[in-house]
Amino acid sequence: MKRALTIALLVIASATLVFAQGTVDKADKVYTLKLAYTPTAMDPNDSPDVMYGEVFKTYVEEQSKGRIIVDIYPGGQLGNAAEFVQGVSSGAIEMAVINISMLNNIYKPTMLLSIPGLFGSIEECNDVLNGEWGQSMFEEVNNVANIRIMNTGSNGFRHFTNKIREVKTMQDTRGITFRVMENPVSVRMVEAMGARAVPMPGSEMYMAMKTGVVDGQENPILNIIQDKTFEVQKYLTLDGHMASIMAYIINDGVFTSLPKDLQKVVLEGSKQATKAANDVISIRNKEGLEFLKKQGMIVTQPTAEALEAWHSTIFNATQSFVRAEIGDKMVDSLIDALDAYRK
Repeated sequence: MKRALTIALLVIASATLVFAQGTVDKADKVYTLKLAYTPTAMDPNDSPDVMYGEVFKTYVEEQSKGRIIVDIYPGGQLGNAAEFVQGVSSGAIEMAVINISMLNNIYKPTMLLSIPGLFGSIEECNDVLNGEWGQSMFEEVNNVANIRIMNTGSNGFRHFTNKIREVKTMQDTRGITFRVMENPVSVRMVEAMGARAVPMPGSEMYMAMKTGVVDGQENPILNIIQDKTFEVQKYLTLDGHMASIMAYIINDGVFTSLPKDLQKVVLEGSKQATKAANDVISIRNKEGLEFLKKQGMIVTQPTAEALEAWHSTIFNATQSFVRAEIGDKMVDSLIDALDAYRK
């Protein structure tokens, strides 16, 4: 009897020790998050991607008291933006900063966010995506691709640049070859203008413009500066055809594997970092135009009539394409959300 009691007590003591050891190990475990983005290392005040990374790293490492290490990989060290998406989805990369259009290949309905002429302002874009409609879509992205979109933010409206001629109307773009993002909506947009679209990663864009593989590209003011596009482009047309949207993403399996207290740290860190990135966007988009003029770019503002005809053409062409690809329901739901917001 005594022997049986002794064995039982030893088993209980052993189990208690194992449980306690497991608790200590979990509390002491250090988690590493790889964060990738395409801009090269630079002053954070010149790049929202870099600012996001620096603020996120500082906040998370400090608030987790060293239980999370954030390793930053700038300059496309872990691939291009499309490869970031695949990497985060599979868990090979924990986190990335991307343009939201890069999600098109893994969740088709996100292509509707690239329809030109859809959003009226940066504020409208941000509010709708942070609202019920946007959060519902992001949940679906997570369900399909295992990617949690922690935060988003528009980094401005996209404008065309080229080195061939001044563009005052859509007709002036005919025959010009433009690099576009690797999404089908951007391709349809440029083709509807009578121009030629060449989709390619942003990391290849500068050399393609320099060597004449493409004549132009389209990006927000901030990116035109950040990517040094002004060095190889002469003409900038302020057509504002599409809201550019940044997304800050994390592999959902990695996120949910973190202890609850560290999940809160990561979410708050992303929130703080997004706010800092948005501040960079606001300042640089305001100051950037004068900078580009000083660099020798010829800046053209099309007339209201020219823009109306231009935007109407590309909106109709891309909207019909998106409806054919994903159906009317999602497109109509976003239009309804925009109408409700505007009221």
